Amino acid sequence: MIPLDEIRRARERLGDDVVRTPLVQLDENVWLKLENLQPIGAFKIRGALSALRAASRDELAYGVVTASVGNMAQGVAWAAREAGVRARIVAPADASRAKLDAVERLGGEIVPVTYDEWWQAMVDRGYDGLDGLFIHPSDDPAVMAGNGTIGLELCEQLDAFDTVIVPWGGGGLAIGIASAVKALRPNVRVVAAEPETGAPLAASFAAGHQVDVDFTPSFVDGAGGPMLLPGVWEQTHGLIDEAVAVPLDDVAEAMRVLASRARVVTEGAGALALAAARGRGGRIVCVISGGNIDAAIYARVLAGETPR
Repeated sequence: MIPLDEIRRARERLGDDVVRTPLVQLDENVWLKLENLQPIGAFKIRGALSALRAASRDELAYGVVTASVGNMAQGVAWAAREAGVRARIVAPADASRAKLDAVERLGGEIVPVTYDEWWQAMVDRGYDGLDGLFIHPSDDPAVMAGNGTIGLELCEQLDAFDTVIVPWGGGGLAIGIASAVKALRPNVRVVAAEPETGAPLAASFAAGHQVDVDFTPSFVDGAGGPMLLPGVWEQTHGLIDEAVAVPLDDVAEAMRVLASRARVVTEGAGALALAAARGRGGRIVCVISGGNIDAAIYARVLAGETPR
């Protein structure tokens, strides 16, 4: 758990450079926290900026490095440009071109690698040959504290809610939000949503211990994976109440609902929470984590297809 005081300090570090995103009501019992409206189109700017501003000038002397399929890469590139330091991004060579183009527009340097090398960079917390402060995309206290500012906002924006559903990729978003929400409203349930094509947290919850799973990459490229990162399973205890594996068809349908009923453009990971809200009672907050998606893929989804 990230201490509430650390999350509040992260909010002070962020200042007015991140958007206090709106919480809008979709229907009788569902609200949407629209992190797709951040300057980079995703929540990752909170954690990246929090971590970079928590670092000393000496730590930043050789710039910063991260491993990301796109949104954290944009957050780190944005924060590094603001600080005037170099940003290098270890990313799978086949990552979303829209996201990688955005990273380069922000001044980030892409280091293309295989998927396995990218995953290993997160496990190793660095990549051979790249000097600089490694900002982990999820498992970093300052990053999670920045993410936790979303939880502070939720509790200020809505008097009462029963459940908050959060997309799960590396876990830093859900752990950060849960740390704030559980501190302020202990009875709120926190649910993590993963794509069924790679849902190690849901499988671990079902087994009662950490397990690895088969993984198939999908258009939900900001969430899911073959395994939990080291140490993450232990951090979920007391914070995450449930983890669900969401079928890709349900994710695509949630994207269409967000477009048609809320006029919200979202990527696959951003729609996971709404897809997981289906059939649930009580007052539910769905975290819409980002809206960065290739136009061609989005067009296929809007046309009624589930991209494979």
